[in-house]
Amino acid sequence: METTLDNNINNKLATWNHPYKVAKQFDRRTAYFSMEFAVHQGLKTYSGGLGFLAGSHMRSAFELKQNMIGVGMLWKYGYYDQNRNRDQTLRVDFVEKNYSFLEDSGLEVEVRVNNNYQVKVRAMVLKPEVFGTVPIYFLTTDVEGNDFLSRSICNNLYDSNQETRVAQSIVLGIGGAKIIEALGGADVYHLNEGHGLPAFYHLQNQGKKVQMAFTTHTPERAGNTERNAYYLNNLGFFGNRFSDEEVRQKMTNGDNVNYTVAALRFADKANAVSKLHAVVAADMWKDFSGTAKITPITNAQNLLFWQDSEIKKAWDNKDTKAFDERKKELKNVLFEEVLQQTGKIFDPEVLTIVWARRFAEYKRADLLLRDLNRFEELLNNAKYPVQIIWAGKPYPTDSYAMGVFNRLVGYSKYRSNLAVLTGYEISLSSKLKKGSDVWLNTPRITREASGTSGMSAAFNGSINLSTDDGWIPEFAKNEKNCFVLPQVDYRLPTHQQDYIDSNNLYDILMEKVLPTFYDKPKEWKKITFKAIDDMVPTFTSARMAKQYYKELYLQDK
Repeated sequence: METTLDNNINNKLATWNHPYKVAKQFDRRTAYFSMEFAVHQGLKTYSGGLGFLAGSHMRSAFELKQNMIGVGMLWKYGYYDQNRNRDQTLRVDFVEKNYSFLEDSGLEVEVRVNNNYQVKVRAMVLKPEVFGTVPIYFLTTDVEGNDFLSRSICNNLYDSNQETRVAQSIVLGIGGAKIIEALGGADVYHLNEGHGLPAFYHLQNQGKKVQMAFTTHTPERAGNTERNAYYLNNLGFFGNRFSDEEVRQKMTNGDNVNYTVAALRFADKANAVSKLHAVVAADMWKDFSGTAKITPITNAQNLLFWQDSEIKKAWDNKDTKAFDERKKELKNVLFEEVLQQTGKIFDPEVLTIVWARRFAEYKRADLLLRDLNRFEELLNNAKYPVQIIWAGKPYPTDSYAMGVFNRLVGYSKYRSNLAVLTGYEISLSSKLKKGSDVWLNTPRITREASGTSGMSAAFNGSINLSTDDGWIPEFAKNEKNCFVLPQVDYRLPTHQQDYIDSNNLYDILMEKVLPTFYDKPKEWKKITFKAIDDMVPTFTSARMAKQYYKELYLQDK
């Protein structure tokens, strides 16, 4: 088949297929590598926030006419489909995905995985006219000529088998870099988190003089992978098979390679995803020499994609009546989903609180259940009624997170004003952000690098109620554009942090949030509009995409 790297590099495929003339200030050819891209409900190549962030970036890069393409993975079974068992607890399903709108780019390269030196990697392209993004090349090993194991590499996002996870990084990093070479190369190779680290080793092996950029996304251990260097060498992670002495030169922590440390050492420029995260990240990696300075570029979301057009119009005109009417319509859309999934009829006149994001221990989905007496008092308050919705996907082998999800299901099952929803993907996320009154965010301080769900909720008139973590310190004007819990000393034992935060959360809900919503509707609307004022354009991905070009992609003069 005449589709090898050498055959394609000089033909008409060696273009980036932008449907626009690239804007002069964004003309550096930039390849953006990410394990996840969330660009549309119909394309299930994401698990959560990392993908939502990458999807918004690709949309804004298109809107700004930037000279950028995305490089990702085509997951045969997606992350997983979130359904229910007979008792309504969480069921994980893996269903094959097929996308007629992805086109075969004609580009196919080979990478080494373990002792197989001819694992074929094919690139399927999402063209800009489909969903309004820059071109994104999705890589797959599920192609003719690969053996069964090779074809299965791209089955599941974040596969639980560690050898498969390493293989996925090889495909994304080395396979992706070779696809970029087939497309004529790039000036900047940007890794969105460390999953694609083999790209940097490949570029080093090839002697490529290009700019390398890196974004670190989380202080959590799971997002800063570390594996034995000899193990990685045997699997082909470094591109070439190196001697033991050469492998030792690549180690970053004892016998191990920490993906984040290695990427920071390769990178010409690196960033964290909020101002607070930059401080936390700098402290995390301060003992490792030769790393790039970590600057803050705060995450953001795409306004055109996430904001309801009628909410925007009401905000533009400061028309509170139109806002109220549209908000009620959006709440009813969300409540149809609640009815369909749980058999409960929610009231659009009642304050609706939503907690929706990836289920992880530090995010504390069940913080409201920390004191059941106070929680029941909240639920049964006749003067100030509430409705609460939870949604989100736990990692499918995280027994703790799955247990929290199922505990919430059990607790809410027979309560008419509580609901736990499944299917937390772009479509449901949009309904929740547009239909909620309060967006609840409860991570332990310093643990949430940025968080973006509260941004797109605020675009739609949902007021953030949050701990002072991630992006919130850059935005929050307490009781002016959101409600913020008092800071708790993050050095305290976690059970003490949870006790203090839960008490503060109940106090703020009962003394501030509920009385304002019900007794001072004009004040509530003022907070709502002030939040949108302060969101746009500071927390839009248009700002973020411009900042990446200026601070991460342009060469220093």
